[in-house]
Amino acid sequence: MRPDLNSAQRDAVETSRGPLLVLAGAGTGKTRVVTFRIARLIAQGTRPDRILAVTFTNKAAKEMQQRVGALLKIRKELRPHISTFHSLCVQVLRRHIHHLGYPAKFAIYSQGDQQQVARQVLQEAKIANTALRPADLLFLISQWKSRSVTPAQAGSMASTDREHLAAVAYRRYQAALQAVGGVDFDDLLLCTEKLFANHPACRREEAGRFDHILVDEYQDTNGSQYRIVRALAAGHRNLCVVGDDDQSIYGWRGAEVRHILQFRDDWPEAKIVRLEENYRSTGAILELANRLIAYNKTRYGKVLRAGRPGGERPRILQFPDETTESEQIVADIRLVLQRPGIEPRDIAILFRTNEQPRPFETELRRAKLPYLLIGGMSFFDRKEVRDLMAYLRLLDAPQDEMAFLRVCNTPARGITPAATNRLRAAAAASGVPWSEVLPKAQEVKGVSAAAAEAIRQFLALLERYRQQTTTTPWASLMTQFLEEIGYRSELVRLYPEPEQLQSRWGVVEQLVNALAEHQRNRPRGSLGDFVDAMALSERDLEEDKDQQLRRNAIAMMTLHSAKGLEFPHVYMVGMEEGLLPPRRSLNAGEQHIEEERRLCYVGLTRAQERLTLSMSLSRMKWGKPRESHPSRFLFELLGQAERAPSHTPQPSQALPTKAPQRPGGPPGPKSSAGRPTRRGR
Repeated sequence: MRPDLNSAQRDAVETSRGPLLVLAGAGTGKTRVVTFRIARLIAQGTRPDRILAVTFTNKAAKEMQQRVGALLKIRKELRPHISTFHSLCVQVLRRHIHHLGYPAKFAIYSQGDQQQVARQVLQEAKIANTALRPADLLFLISQWKSRSVTPAQAGSMASTDREHLAAVAYRRYQAALQAVGGVDFDDLLLCTEKLFANHPACRREEAGRFDHILVDEYQDTNGSQYRIVRALAAGHRNLCVVGDDDQSIYGWRGAEVRHILQFRDDWPEAKIVRLEENYRSTGAILELANRLIAYNKTRYGKVLRAGRPGGERPRILQFPDETTESEQIVADIRLVLQRPGIEPRDIAILFRTNEQPRPFETELRRAKLPYLLIGGMSFFDRKEVRDLMAYLRLLDAPQDEMAFLRVCNTPARGITPAATNRLRAAAAASGVPWSEVLPKAQEVKGVSAAAAEAIRQFLALLERYRQQTTTTPWASLMTQFLEEIGYRSELVRLYPEPEQLQSRWGVVEQLVNALAEHQRNRPRGSLGDFVDAMALSERDLEEDKDQQLRRNAIAMMTLHSAKGLEFPHVYMVGMEEGLLPPRRSLNAGEQHIEEERRLCYVGLTRAQERLTLSMSLSRMKWGKPRESHPSRFLFELLGQAERAPSHTPQPSQALPTKAPQRPGGPPGPKSSAGRPTRRGR
């Protein structure tokens, strides 16, 4: 075993049998442990393809694959199976989804497709846009699905008029998806869970593929993911889960921290290993982080120890208002950037809500400092990507109704909305799939001869290229296809400005490049594999975030977006009661406060060298200044919980209570620094 593992890491790596929980605190080298553990299992004789490692993002899966590949130096086809939960479920469902009444060539619906279906079912149910918008319906459906709530159950769980309307539309939405053989992103988990529950032979077949299962970020699992993991590991019980209950911050999207907290209840013989040596942050930063998170009652007891003791004490800065806060924080950043060796990419500004960055953007522009706001338009949201993916979906699965409707007249070829509406109505009236009606368009009443002929030619075009997908390189085939349909000419018509046209056509080139790279890396794969991979990547915001962070610019992002990242200099702004924790959490009970405290802890532990926390004593609300109060978390991390805005539980373990020294604030007559105060108290 490599000598550069610490004793706890070595213990986790060398425990090769039975259930194992690795509590990996922030910056403690969990990915290193997972990859070394996989390498050791193989060295001990486990076949690589009998090992399954599951994580949450494509970025994390790729990093793990690269590290394992570098350690093992074996061919790709012999490496362990490392994927995201959703990617794993796609592979399972491609083999077995027919048991649930879906076609093997089911379509994974994009967010744009979902919007279209949502709009359609709301219209059919005569639900006004003022009562329930398509985006709101999809949000509620995703919330239900992340908690494994079926359409039949949603009605009884609804508590507001809007939720009752959404429950009605949910039934129609799900029926519309299944009618055309489509699933959305959440269905990938739900269908797999249902398959394992109702078809034991399928579950046994899938579980029998692996002898060891490793799950990363286990604290982020929702109910479906938890039950899928249990179903796969129940036989051999060689389950290793890695995570940190103190970094469980996704409760709003279905993640349940109790899964990691109750691991030993589920697996009584489980061993627990704690990774507490932090290699990221200085001791001064970790002192505050440890003190804060100790106020959570529901957690494993652990304390991060700094690999680098000492360091600059974090600062807490108070400002009279949010304008001064942004001015002085940016002024401080300008001074920091004058230090030798410090680049804009070394600095992050973190905030709780998407409304907070506006004044900071204004000041950064005024100071002519490069910045990027993480979470802008995704590559997959662009019209050109959606168009090309729709064409690729049709080449792979001709029955894909949503893909057909998106591009049947892009560029214009005479297939009018009136004609497609007639065809959809005819398919619904006859009770047959849409794909069976299309070739008979000339027989459908109300479809003009010109439209029917345009449909015939379009179907013939798709079939001609479909036959070439197994013999011609996909990138060449797509380039030829785009030329034949005149897609660039369509972009020229829509975007006559040269710069805009170049940008749009550059997106097309990126997708063709991705097509070529995929085929080069997986020469035995099918076009459907690429379509699946892109559908899964659409929801993986880490990919876009990673691309953005390659720029040499100051990063501005929410605390949720910052998870998994690290920066030498971190500014956590807006540390006020009502912002962090937000007002809705204050009224939702201690469980929600604890999750917000974990979110604050995640922010603190992003900082490597220097941490600054700031707040405003007043903030504009509807055009008027309103008094603000320091966040309870500021009092807690200073060891002054008795002065916090409301009762705070005592720490779960004894921690030092010495408050950090607070140097003077950044230059400017309106800045102030020191202990948080409670105005009007």
